[in-house]
Amino acid sequence: MLSLELAKEPELGSVCDRHKEELKVFCQKDQTPVCVVCLLSRDHREHPAVPIEEAAEDYKDQIRSRLESLKKNREAILSFKLSGENKSQELLKQLETEKQKIVSEFQQLRQFLEEQERLRLAQLEELNQEIEKGRAEYVAKLSEELSSFSSLISEMEQKCQQPVREFLQDIKGTLSRCGREKFQNPVAFSSDLKWRIWESSQRNASLETIMRTFKDSLLSRQRLDKGKFLGSKANVTLDPDTAHPELILSADRKSVRYGDTRQDLADNPERFDTICCVLGSEGFTVGRHYWEVGVEVGGVWGMGVARASVRRKGRISLYPEQGIWAVQCWEDQYRAPTSPAQSIRFSPSSAPRRIRVFLDCERGQVTFFDAGTWDPIFTFSPASFAGERIHPFFWAGSSARLTLSP
Repeated sequence: MLSLELAKEPELGSVCDRHKEELKVFCQKDQTPVCVVCLLSRDHREHPAVPIEEAAEDYKDQIRSRLESLKKNREAILSFKLSGENKSQELLKQLETEKQKIVSEFQQLRQFLEEQERLRLAQLEELNQEIEKGRAEYVAKLSEELSSFSSLISEMEQKCQQPVREFLQDIKGTLSRCGREKFQNPVAFSSDLKWRIWESSQRNASLETIMRTFKDSLLSRQRLDKGKFLGSKANVTLDPDTAHPELILSADRKSVRYGDTRQDLADNPERFDTICCVLGSEGFTVGRHYWEVGVEVGGVWGMGVARASVRRKGRISLYPEQGIWAVQCWEDQYRAPTSPAQSIRFSPSSAPRRIRVFLDCERGQVTFFDAGTWDPIFTFSPASFAGERIHPFFWAGSSARLTLSP
């Protein structure tokens, strides 16, 4: 056996190209196998070195450790892919249900509604295409990542099976290739897609309601769809550091009401001390944004937006000139505080229960809609925000509770 092993050909890459000596040592600084003569030369004399077998075991341990991470990433990709497929099927199923409702309702609405039927189906088809496109792009990205990780894992597993000297060739590059960053799941569907489908279903919840308000509601929505005011939904929470001491905020900072007693709170510079106001924690300088606020009929309240620099101390007025753009309610009287003030008329049965506030930072425009019907309530003339941060604004007087939608 000994004579046979001595007669074997040297392993690939087992001999030093320079000295024709067997590569028995691994230079840890240069991360490459060398022969004993190389180790004694000026190039490697001061470098730490170990036998190549020991080095191979050390690096195998490192690669095995990284293989576990790579395999976990591969499993995560498979999970994301399955989740994305299920989500797209759920959304497409909702869309199909909406199509059936729309077709059924439009058959009863005759001339005007026949035109609207085509419009709504076209909108749903656009949503369908968005979902299909999103699903295709999402699956393509995941498939690409899956292929990349699988190929890398296969390469690393094959690498670990190579003879020691061949294994250690370009070990630095091997480690670099298998040390890629953790997989980041791409966004499959836009955050407002499900909301847009839900909005469509809400407008079909009651045929009787649709028959009564259909025309005005659709015309309002069309104005939005044509680009008058589109934006992203903001997750607004209330800022307790700005709240007047007589205001009581919910634990999740999504609701505010007027309290009977003044709380013992620090009189910090941000806090309103005279008018029962509170700002949203989130502020905006660019883009288009909207949020919804639930209101109780009657009471005394106001809502809108305010400059970050709005006056907090002493008596203030809720006017645009003071850096506040808001609609107000006194019992059953609604108005927009402009100069002169403009009344907003609602019948007791048509007063909004949820108000949608839209903010267009670039245009300096604030618009209010009835969130249930999409009917416009009021639009402030464009103002110059001059790049200043704009915050959601809330005023809760007696018998008032304002609740932000999730």
